[in-house]
Amino acid sequence: MTFKFNWQNLMRMSEISYDCGHCGSYVAPSNGYQGIDQNSGSSGFVMICPKCSLPTSIARGMGQVPSPQFGEAITGISNDEVKVLYDEARRSFSARAYTGAVMLARKILMNLAVQHGAEENLKFIEYVDYLSENGWVPPNGKKWVDQIRQKGNDANHELHVMNKEDAEQVLKFLSMLLKFMYELATP
Repeated sequence: MTFKFNWQNLMRMSEISYDCGHCGSYVAPSNGYQGIDQNSGSSGFVMICPKCSLPTSIARGMGQVPSPQFGEAITGISNDEVKVLYDEARRSFSARAYTGAVMLARKILMNLAVQHGAEENLKFIEYVDYLSENGWVPPNGKKWVDQIRQKGNDANHELHVMNKEDAEQVLKFLSMLLKFMYELATP
């Protein structure tokens, strides 16, 4: 669904450029809102994306909210569920929901294995092994998939939460796997 808000009482601002966390466009809007933090006196801004018309907050100490989606879009993903899950994982990272992003990456591995011929209701390690044993993991890429599996297991079965670095590593590995499977491999 696309929105096109008509924002009221906008003020002209010196341009701040950023990658929009909503639509992914690199923009430099000239309209927005400025606020001053009552405690520190530092400025914060709410900028309106000229492409999608949605707001982005940029403030010292908080950064950009929502932050840009992490990773790149993968072309050619032929499975709608995998595409939806991958986009959701990227949006979760953008929203700083790092544990959720890691858990989604784990779920994607299961979906990939079933899409490429594995039976349903296997143990999770069997999905990972299936991908590797059937040529869906690039040479020397088993470590990537195992890292996604291990971090995903921790996110699902342990009490501690995943941090930004965990999610970044997992999503980097996942995007490389998806590129291999959907853009490079032709088994």
